[in-house]
Amino acid sequence: RFRITNDGLTPPIAEGTLNLVGGQATVSSKLNVPGFLNCVITRQSKSNRYYSQSAAVAVDPLEIKPSLPVPDDFDAFWDEQKKLLAAIPLNVRLTPVESPLPEVECFDLQADGFNGPLSAYLARPKGAKPGSLSAIVIPHGAGVRSSGLSSAAKWAQTGFLALDFNANGLPNGKPDKFYADLGQGELRQYYLKGRESRETAFFRTLFLRVVRALDAVTSQAEWNGRTLVVHGVSQGGGQAIAAAGLDPRVTFFCAFVPAICDHTGSSTGRINGWPKLVPIDPKTGKPDEKTLQASRYFDCVNLAARAKAPALFTVGFVDATCPPSSVYAAYNAVPNEKQILHLPKTGHATTHESNQAALEAVLKHAESQSKKN
Repeated sequence: RFRITNDGLTPPIAEGTLNLVGGQATVSSKLNVPGFLNCVITRQSKSNRYYSQSAAVAVDPLEIKPSLPVPDDFDAFWDEQKKLLAAIPLNVRLTPVESPLPEVECFDLQADGFNGPLSAYLARPKGAKPGSLSAIVIPHGAGVRSSGLSSAAKWAQTGFLALDFNANGLPNGKPDKFYADLGQGELRQYYLKGRESRETAFFRTLFLRVVRALDAVTSQAEWNGRTLVVHGVSQGGGQAIAAAGLDPRVTFFCAFVPAICDHTGSSTGRINGWPKLVPIDPKTGKPDEKTLQASRYFDCVNLAARAKAPALFTVGFVDATCPPSSVYAAYNAVPNEKQILHLPKTGHATTHESNQAALEAVLKHAESQSKKN
């Protein structure tokens, strides 16, 4: 069986059965709008097991535009949110924890924030002098878990003041069951909570938590006052875009297979990005209007357009979680120097090559920043 779509949209452009001759078959189709022509092949074996493979091609992806315009009061809304956050004292508390690397010292960092604390791990090279370190913030992909100690430590090993924080402000270092119970209970699908209003949406809290993470890392004496990088994957990639769009202190960001992009894609015939924030009425096929309007304030397409920093993106052509058309909608909106790494055979994942590219790009950026002063 084959099924061809515009980046996973239904109904399909074409579907049917192929006969393999010598293990091969050919099917062709076309796309008349900018997007991604996606083909999924599924085969049932004699033992009734199913095997599938996907492939996709980009069609004029640089022509993918925002699905809806930015709300008129978008900037005013976020200016007010940042004022609310700034009125809350930072109150950083550092507790030393055992480091996984001998040349790095690590701390559990807690700080006060909006709708809950910032909970993170902070790592730095041992003996770092005041004003000597570039800083990097690592937001998390979707899930309910502790902040990442090894993640912060590895970046510190390369010479950074590194902060890794979890999305839900949870205490760090608890047993796995603690996070699993929350993920299956109180925090199940946390990312959809309050989505009907911009005042109650989870992403309002999350994006302000990102800004608080920037506050916390730049408050450290070791920060050089110059270089501030945000690097995230999936939900973390969306947060990296949000950080750059909301805070001019960010000097470079990496948004790998980013989520939280193009919530309103369905309004213009595209597939919505993760987490499919706007429900579609099964009877009318139309998006829920209340949620649609609220989602526009948390769409990283709109925040990308406000980023002042250069960027590195990745996009998986067969990514069914963060569809490539949603990634390109955000990438195209970035007004500054930018680069996107194509992963034609990759779904919702990073690769060794893309991770290496991130490391090289971040180190190169930090070096270039050091030459400015």
